[in-house]
Amino acid sequence: PGLMGYEAGQSCVGDHFEWFTENCVPAHYYEEAEAKGVNIHQLLTEKAAQLQVGESGLIALDWWNGNRSTLVDADLTGVLLGANLLTKPEEIYRALIEATAYGTRTIVEAFRNSGVPIYEVYACGGIAEKNTLMMQIYSDVLNMEIRISASSQTPALGSAMFGAVAAGKERGGYN
Repeated sequence: PGLMGYEAGQSCVGDHFEWFTENCVPAHYYEEAEAKGVNIHQLLTEKAAQLQVGESGLIALDWWNGNRSTLVDADLTGVLLGANLLTKPEEIYRALIEATAYGTRTIVEAFRNSGVPIYEVYACGGIAEKNTLMMQIYSDVLNMEIRISASSQTPALGSAMFGAVAAGKERGGYN
């Protein structure tokens, strides 16, 4: 009681990286990942972690599947600037991580500029649990600590809780 919840998000984070690995990563990277016993995301993350901030010179924009917050335009598209014939997949992967981190920062700043204080950020799900580099880059870009949810199924758990309350006690839920 007395508290409000605000939701915002990006149209494309996990899908962004999955699209990239399925369409832009050469076979020899998959072979290297298999030889190391890791998946392609882990390999690209390891390689991207070796890069310094801005080292590749790449700049990406995270609108590969439109923009849900703050521009609310599904027709917007992503951008990758600065690529050349020597650009490596891990450089693009890191640029995409940085793009989604700055997209998150844009959302946080929009809340703050609208009078909604943001003191904490919580992350949940696959990327939050599996990719410490991404969470560190997000934390650096936001200049905030990011807390990882204790449940790997936080969105499903929250939906179940909302559903139980919406059903009400009379229908087997809760008041």
